[in-house]
Amino acid sequence: MTQDKYPNIASISRRRALTLMAATGAAGLVIPGMLGRDKAFAAPPEKPTGQIVVAFSQEPTVFNPHLLHIEVDEGIHFAIFDPLFGVDQDGNFTPALAVEVPSVENGGISADGLNWKVKLRDGVKWHDGTPFTAEDVKFTLELLVDKDFRSWRRAGHDQVRDLTVVSPTEITWRMEAPYAPYASVLASTFIVPKHAFDGVADKNVAPFNNAPIGTGAFKWADRVAGDHIELAANADYFGDGPYVERVIVKYIPDLNVMFTQFKSGDVDVTGLQWITPDHYEEAKTLEGKEVSLVPGSTVESFTLNMERPQFKELAVRQALYYAIDKQSIIDALYYGINVPTESYVPQQSFYYNPDLPKHEFSLDKAKQLLDEAGWKPGADGIREKDGVRLSFTNSTTSGHHIREQAQQFIQQTFKDIGVEMTISNLPPAVMWGDYWMLSKFDTVVVGLDFLTGPDPDTSDYFASTSSSAKGGAGQNNWLYVSEEVDKLLKEGGSVFVPEERKKFYLKQQEVIRHDLPFLPLFQYVTVRGRKKGMTGFTPNVNNRIDTWNINTWYWAT
Repeated sequence: MTQDKYPNIASISRRRALTLMAATGAAGLVIPGMLGRDKAFAAPPEKPTGQIVVAFSQEPTVFNPHLLHIEVDEGIHFAIFDPLFGVDQDGNFTPALAVEVPSVENGGISADGLNWKVKLRDGVKWHDGTPFTAEDVKFTLELLVDKDFRSWRRAGHDQVRDLTVVSPTEITWRMEAPYAPYASVLASTFIVPKHAFDGVADKNVAPFNNAPIGTGAFKWADRVAGDHIELAANADYFGDGPYVERVIVKYIPDLNVMFTQFKSGDVDVTGLQWITPDHYEEAKTLEGKEVSLVPGSTVESFTLNMERPQFKELAVRQALYYAIDKQSIIDALYYGINVPTESYVPQQSFYYNPDLPKHEFSLDKAKQLLDEAGWKPGADGIREKDGVRLSFTNSTTSGHHIREQAQQFIQQTFKDIGVEMTISNLPPAVMWGDYWMLSKFDTVVVGLDFLTGPDPDTSDYFASTSSSAKGGAGQNNWLYVSEEVDKLLKEGGSVFVPEERKKFYLKQQEVIRHDLPFLPLFQYVTVRGRKKGMTGFTPNVNNRIDTWNINTWYWAT
């Protein structure tokens, strides 16, 4: 049976979820039937038994969940930490460190959305035995907006005022202005222990960051950099599980090698990047394996650094988009399983805009645009204008063989229109470190989950204040600046009824599709693989990583 990450408390009802949405603006994604759920299996063991080996194609390297990080790091965060409440596979909020999900209905949120009261669990302990209290929640929310801390997200948290610890199990605050996405922001905000930072002058380099202490189902045990991380069962966990003694998170950057190790049984679960589509036909015939197609919220894009002089002009960005034959890439390299898109919003979302201009592959139109904009071919055939050559590097993860083939395909069609693209790929830890987060790239092929859980707010990615390279907090790594998008984000974030919010996000998608800070390619349909008998695994389009409910995974016997 499917189990939620958090404990002995059923998900809030759909009606109550809608009540919360009215206060917070959250609306769950509609999950297609193919997503599925686990069938009924034997009950989980009474005590933790055995181990599970989860393979990730990228290496988790950031263990403080509030420092700049990417999806794979959350593969560790979900096992070690807990938020106040989480989001399940149906888009419902479920209690975690909070006793209940605050709502207008239960008095946790005022009708205007400004005043919040959160009641916390009593008796929860940190992994080192220290009691968890409201002081830890206060510390976490203050840490995220500390100007000296390299916070991964300030949007939403920067609206919090008058944080008050009422008791060890109750905390209140006031929002400076109504901010509809805040429930979803909190659902992806892991609480960290105040005492772990006591006496630490620079929290960016605290010892905690390399030996994290949480309240979660698993404790930090060991790390061999470049190879694996070992997590051990937390016998004092307050929620369901854990049901296995150990979790080994194995780093396998070469996706062909990952599939080979899945076939051989060295890997129990294929994570992040999963099984590549070229192996799907073989994978689904493997004995003793469960293999399924799962629609994901990740959108693949060809991302541009908008501060580079080559990309300042809209005509150039439009020409590059014309010159990408994305349908052929999907058909030839991804075996037709991925879905072309013009948006960063998953097509299952209530907020998806289906009426955006459809991409057309046309080298003639690309050349015409560049000709009209004054980009003339030089002696070597590469276009130039005002001393700037239409030449740049493109980077992605080394070892992602399908992306590498896609790069070569794009490189050739760009050459056909007089554009020089040099491929310069990097190991994942380097690629998605400062090179990506601090916008040191020219262009990147990357897959991203843009939404905040089920909420449509994308301030973290598109607000002009969310570029880390410019001193902000967020992942606006393309350094995109749009006064109109900033205005739409503010307006959409202040409206609480999903039907009324929708117009702002439809318009935002329209503006971004026009401006093209990135060239949207496709929305992922992923090939997930695990050993038969591994139970509790439940895809969740509202979270960015498979291990969102790893506390309930176990081996059925």
